Amino acid sequence: MIIGSHVKFNKEQLFGSVKEAILYGANTFMFYTGAPQNTIRKEIDNDLLLKAKELMISSGIDIKNVICHAPYIVNLANNISDEKWQFSINFLKQELSRCEILGIKYIVLHPGSAVGLPIDVALKNISDALNLIIKDDGPMILLETMAGKGSECGRNLEEIKIILDNVSSSNIGVCLDTCHLNDAGYDMKDFNKYLDEFDKLIGISKIHCIHINDSKNELGTHKDRHENIGFGTLGFDTILDIINNPKIKDVPKILETPYIDREYAPYKQEIEMIKSGKFNPNLIEEIKEYYK
Repeated sequence: MIIGSHVKFNKEQLFGSVKEAILYGANTFMFYTGAPQNTIRKEIDNDLLLKAKELMISSGIDIKNVICHAPYIVNLANNISDEKWQFSINFLKQELSRCEILGIKYIVLHPGSAVGLPIDVALKNISDALNLIIKDDGPMILLETMAGKGSECGRNLEEIKIILDNVSSSNIGVCLDTCHLNDAGYDMKDFNKYLDEFDKLIGISKIHCIHINDSKNELGTHKDRHENIGFGTLGFDTILDIINNPKIKDVPKILETPYIDREYAPYKQEIEMIKSGKFNPNLIEEIKEYYK
């Protein structure tokens, strides 16, 4: 099982990220190279990077399974302001360069929001931008499946396929998100059916990351509100079945579940629960006790 969670990337950069992942009992992780809401980025510290790589080797974390996430402010779908669109393109190029320096193979990207543009125009904008950004020998961009909140692009398989079909490079893939898929209208209780549809339209080999989240919402509500594992509408058994599905055995699974009381990271206990295969209804209380 290749499983981890979102972790911080702060003063100790990737070295701090690795240390946090180890605390959670993870063998992979996902991080932003800076705050997801802004473009402030610090130069990569080579000494910290070397320490991070040494610690990954000694703790059994394969850097090929580690995932970076692009910041939310990047929007490749809307080019009403050419200046803002070009800024998103240039900033994402910088993030890819940072991933190259760090040795990270994958970066997850929210495709973007149309914000007043027709959906077909927005999807073309995304493909056009990716054709300017992607390098065949660089990190692979993974388009994240979205819930369809507001004017989000990538809310169904058809939209993801349109984007992929119009990208000239093969160095592009997909990141599934279980909460987003549920909220978009895909029944995760029949995950094999979804994978069959995905394989038919896109090809299952394009899946390189899965965000594992329960959802606060009913099927098809297009709201995108994550819930802790087993405490939402998907439920523990459904999520466990997804994680253990043999078709995606070698795909890294990343928890993005909410902090308890917006303060306590749940990942150590959630990973333990997933590894044991047994739902713990007292999880929330135990997490609060753990951090006391």
